[in-house]
Amino acid sequence: MAPARALRRIAFLLEWNGASPYRVRAFHTAADAVADLPPGPVDAARARQLPGVGPVTSEVIAQASAGTTPSYLARLLAEAGPAAADAWQLAAAAQGDCHLHSDWSDGGHPIEAMARAARTLGHQWAVLTDHSPRLTIAHGLSPERLRRQLDVVAAWNGAAAEHGPFRLLTGIECDILEDGSLDQDPELLARLDLVVASVHSKLRADPEPMTARLLAAVRNPRTDVLGHCTGRIVTGRGRPPSRFDAEAVFTACAESGTAVEINCRPERRDPPDDLLRLAADAGCLFAVDTDAHAPDQLHWYTSGYARAAHLALTPARLITTWPYPRLLAWTSRPDT
Repeated sequence: MAPARALRRIAFLLEWNGASPYRVRAFHTAADAVADLPPGPVDAARARQLPGVGPVTSEVIAQASAGTTPSYLARLLAEAGPAAADAWQLAAAAQGDCHLHSDWSDGGHPIEAMARAARTLGHQWAVLTDHSPRLTIAHGLSPERLRRQLDVVAAWNGAAAEHGPFRLLTGIECDILEDGSLDQDPELLARLDLVVASVHSKLRADPEPMTARLLAAVRNPRTDVLGHCTGRIVTGRGRPPSRFDAEAVFTACAESGTAVEINCRPERRDPPDDLLRLAADAGCLFAVDTDAHAPDQLHWYTSGYARAAHLALTPARLITTWPYPRLLAWTSRPDT
């Protein structure tokens, strides 16, 4: 097992066991650090010199690079049992990611870098979802800039021989305004492959107006995915989740065919476990999304699949396991 794969498998198992986001992130950071190492054994002392590699991860790297299963991984596998192995297979079914950002809004890397990273990860597709105009702090895309971005994505996909079967899909993370409408021209939303709709303002509104706001958004035929539905932050100083009638919102998602996002950012892990179960019981579809703002964050998807597996969700209910022709057929549902 290659060191990077061993480290990511450990990160997945830690997530499966409910470890803290900081602990999980440490193994992903180490996996990123070993990506460019040449094949062959690497001793622990040398591994410790890599950025973000500590005493535990350096031992994992040394053992994996020598051709043995790292003892740390072996212990986690034994403790986790067959259910975790099934969960890992669910993560292996991932085909794409519905939520990532580039430097056209608040991401830190060009569109091309994000697309290449998704392709290298083994995804068959990814949706570029930079922010909409109202989120000025994140350099949200005006209609004119979004039109230019559509041309850039088309040109990138036009180099089909270079990119193989991978396809970069057009999209947006569209602000849900206070009245529940979407923050972009309807004509442009109709041109996009997929729309993620999220609340970024007035997150502490009273439950009644927040519920009305979310209901209007998820019932909008242009909304495909409800992004990070509570807006909570669970690390650092944190931010409490928004309050709303979750049963009503998830019932509306199920009825309208709007997927609920399982946001994989370590500081979000949104929705919380109780709401995730409520959405599953309501019959919702789900999108396991990284909300990545940098190439290395695309690896976070495994944490979302660990959460999905705990609820026994199948690939049929996870739109991020679908091949992109099926995804595109779904987002252009004729009944909307």
